[in-house]
Amino acid sequence: QVQLVESGGDLVQAGGSLRLSCAASGRTFTTNIMGWFRQAPGKEREFVAAIKRLGGGTSYADSVKGRFTISRDTTENTLYLQMNSLKPEDTAVYYCAASRDVVLTSNCDYWGQGTQVTVSS
Repeated sequence: QVQLVESGGDLVQAGGSLRLSCAASGRTFTTNIMGWFRQAPGKEREFVAAIKRLGGGTSYADSVKGRFTISRDTTENTLYLQMNSLKPEDTAVYYCAASRDVVLTSNCDYWGQGTQVTVSS
C-alpha cells in the first residue's frame, strides 16, 4: 500500500503562486508514476500533471502548461506542484495520485485526501 498526504492548499489572489506538496509513504517503489488531478465544483476530476518515477519525465494538461511545474524529492518521497500565474479557473480540490501503471489516469491505484486551492479574482 501507498499513503499520500497533500498540503499547501490556500486562498490566493489571481496572478499569485502556491506550492502543493504530497508526502508519500509505504511501498512507493511499487509505483511507476505520480501526479496531480483536480476537481472543481460540479465538474469531473481532471488530470493536471504527472512525473515518472524512473527518469523523471513529465507531462501536463494544456490548461496549465507554462504555469505549473511538477517535481519530486526522491530522498524525502515528496511530490510538488508549483503553481504560478494562478487564475480563478484553477480553483479546485487538488489530489495527489500514484499508479503502478505506466500512465496516470483517473483509475490510478492510490489517492490522497485532497487539498483546496481557491483563486480569487
